[in-house]
Amino acid sequence: MKASPMVWTGRVLSALFVLFMLGASVAPKFLMPDANLDYFRSLNIDPADVPLIGVVELTGTLLYAWRRSSLLGAVIMTGLLGGAIATHLHVDSPLFSHTLFGVYLGLIMWAGLWLRDAQVRAVLPFLPSTRAS
Repeated sequence: MKASPMVWTGRVLSALFVLFMLGASVAPKFLMPDANLDYFRSLNIDPADVPLIGVVELTGTLLYAWRRSSLLGAVIMTGLLGGAIATHLHVDSPLFSHTLFGVYLGLIMWAGLWLRDAQVRAVLPFLPSTRAS
């Protein structure tokens, strides 16, 4: 069965989210930990906690990428992004570039899931139903 343009758009958004998380967020925590020490200290995060944050990010991202557990992954990542937003609020980071970045990522993540998964659309019906009453 051929996937609709809506489903393909969701797949692309989801893939972009996963690639961003793996490349720009998870990998630096494990591959370049020393380069990020000052940044995490500026956020009042103990550098010893960075690997655990990386594990949570990796777990949530992989769960999101796998179709059968994508909803669980989205919930985990929503919590993680909420924590990032709260952290940036706490240290008075710039609003639109830093603090709200978690909101932007969350919107892309949930839009991708909503567009590619009919079961999520059934639970979160943002569009009017086309079914006759």
